[in-house]
Amino acid sequence: MPKFINPGLTKTSRRNVLRGTMLVGAAAMAGASATAARRPQQPLKADAISRNLHKAAATQVADSTAKPADLSGYTRVKQELVAPPFAPRHEQIATGGPKIIEITMVTEERLIVVDEDTGASVWALTYNGSVPGPLIICHEGDMVELTLRNPAASMMEHNIDFHASTGALGGGGLTHVYPGEECVLRWKATKPGCFTYHCAPGGAMIPYHVAHGMNGAVMVLPRDGLKDAQGNPLRYDSIAYIGEQDYYLPTDENGDYKTYGAAGDDYADSLEAMRSLVPTHQVFNGAVGALTGERALKAKVGETVLMIHNSCNVDSRPHLIGGHGNYVWESSFTDAPLTGMETWFVRGGSAAAAMYTFEQPGVYAYVNHNLIIGAMLGGTAHFVVEGDWDNTLMEQVVEPRPFES
Repeated sequence: MPKFINPGLTKTSRRNVLRGTMLVGAAAMAGASATAARRPQQPLKADAISRNLHKAAATQVADSTAKPADLSGYTRVKQELVAPPFAPRHEQIATGGPKIIEITMVTEERLIVVDEDTGASVWALTYNGSVPGPLIICHEGDMVELTLRNPAASMMEHNIDFHASTGALGGGGLTHVYPGEECVLRWKATKPGCFTYHCAPGGAMIPYHVAHGMNGAVMVLPRDGLKDAQGNPLRYDSIAYIGEQDYYLPTDENGDYKTYGAAGDDYADSLEAMRSLVPTHQVFNGAVGALTGERALKAKVGETVLMIHNSCNVDSRPHLIGGHGNYVWESSFTDAPLTGMETWFVRGGSAAAAMYTFEQPGVYAYVNHNLIIGAMLGGTAHFVVEGDWDNTLMEQVVEPRPFES
């Protein structure tokens, strides 16, 4: 997972980046009030400027003459959101009637290390402290009721646009929260599939927030679960939730990555870097190597994994090296899944799902198969799979050896 450091308490420098683990402890002891005391709690002037550039994203108000929603027959349940790459507890097949799924999300502005080798860091704008934001799971016909909180110590205004929802800019027009504010939004899940959500304050602040990590995914399952083209039920043993994040980190005249004292301080530099449309990093789950080594995804031979891939800003071409997409839903769960896919497509601004049952042990690389991104910009994750090898599927008949020409 990304390494979180220095949440606004100490002036950032390359040395502080390298000693980030100590700063985490210091920040936890000092508390958020230290940040609030050092900087005025007001939105950046850029927020107001951006809203003027994109007036459609200005705050909207729900029609006061509309009748209240009829919630009779709904049961309220709380969903405890968890950090990626994990998924919250849920039913694959819905039991009982429709639910009102209550969730809480906090907009956290956190300094994270993107690449430990170069010291590259970014003031990530997050939901619940992670890049991507947590996975939300519900069923078609359920209501999602979100309490969105923006801590008083924040530097910026935030909101949320659910691609799975209907109206008011996906909820973005009804959820603008300034530092110290909260709001509650309820929306009905009418379309099954995997969908992006993201922050969209307005104007240039939309790509700025998205390119700083403020996005995630919702999975809306059919009430009777996933099925193949013939209507046969499909079940999974676990979910691997992967968010592809493009970063555009400013550099100085020497090519070194710049550091900044607080969220938003990089606004002008970041906009200039973003205009190039050339990411400095394109990573899975917030940082280079976030899902490799000791943090690799785990599975066993015979287990079926549902891989949910969110890519809020750029197109992606996931490929599981050594495996396949047995079933792939690039769009709605109401459409028959693609089968036997070697590489599939995730459109920028969307999420997709792929299901695979592992047949061999070993390390599988899950990559963006634009291999420049996968190998050079950070778009790689690993599955470490335990089990017995099957020589009928693959066998090394002769080990590498010299030969005479």
